[in-house]
Amino acid sequence: MANPLLCNPETGICEMPERAASEAVQTPQTIHTSPVKIIYFTDPICSSCWGIEPQLRKLKLEYGHLLEVEYRMGGLLPSWDIYNAGGISKPADVAQHWDEVSRYYQMPIDGYVWLTDPLSSSYPPSIAFKAAELQDREKAQLFLRKLREMVFIGNKNIARWEFMDEAALYASLDVAQLKQDYAGEGKRLFEEDLQLARKMRVRGFPTLFFTSQTGDTATLHGFRPYAHFEGMLLQLADKAQKRGYRRDNLDLFNYFSSLTAREFAELKGVSIQEADAVLSGFEQEGLLSSLAIRNGKLWTKSLSL
Repeated sequence: MANPLLCNPETGICEMPERAASEAVQTPQTIHTSPVKIIYFTDPICSSCWGIEPQLRKLKLEYGHLLEVEYRMGGLLPSWDIYNAGGISKPADVAQHWDEVSRYYQMPIDGYVWLTDPLSSSYPPSIAFKAAELQDREKAQLFLRKLREMVFIGNKNIARWEFMDEAALYASLDVAQLKQDYAGEGKRLFEEDLQLARKMRVRGFPTLFFTSQTGDTATLHGFRPYAHFEGMLLQLADKAQKRGYRRDNLDLFNYFSSLTAREFAELKGVSIQEADAVLSGFEQEGLLSSLAIRNGKLWTKSLSL
């Protein structure tokens, strides 16, 4: 039986044990004004979802004017009480696994949090994300990104309110309102996400359902190269024209406040080795700062700029 916290690098998916891969998918018919809508099932602690951040960021830069992305939480870790499968039965097992997938996805991941202050569930940050969406969808996505940086790089237990508060302030959310919505409407919306995941027979994360305005659909499961994401979109909108973006010097940090070397490489169109060299050069010049862990760095603009 698969364990959802044991994300298979070969398939690039954190697979849920109770859903078979062969089951048919029923994509809900929704009205949207953009040429293509993506329903993205994810979870704040899904390592494969962290692995596709470079691809998603590039897709939004090149085709964001044609896209609507709807984030849905899938409920990866309800509780440790129900998991004892797939080689993972306790938090310490995740630490070693995250080190392994970090090298595969070439994204910095440190599993030390599972040894020092392990999450008991991924539900609290998932509910907080739904509560954040009630204030502002874009701010909610910044909130989710910050939570991921905290857990994958910063060794923070993002099920704790002190860290959710910090992420909320970073995303310019009203923290008091967030807590109020967390206890009420946020929980209801999270339950709706779980029900939708069951209805659509989502078997793991990441899962992205692409839908055109005419109702044509395509589905992408797991970690895939950028060409697969772009191909899905062009399959539904074959006349779509990509939008250019500035990628010289520090231009990419005007789009995203933080970048890993893998993200910088994807967006700039260079190798990771070249990306590391460029980013290190900027840091030596005092233009960037970095947070280093065993498996890589997270780069941000220097506070002095």
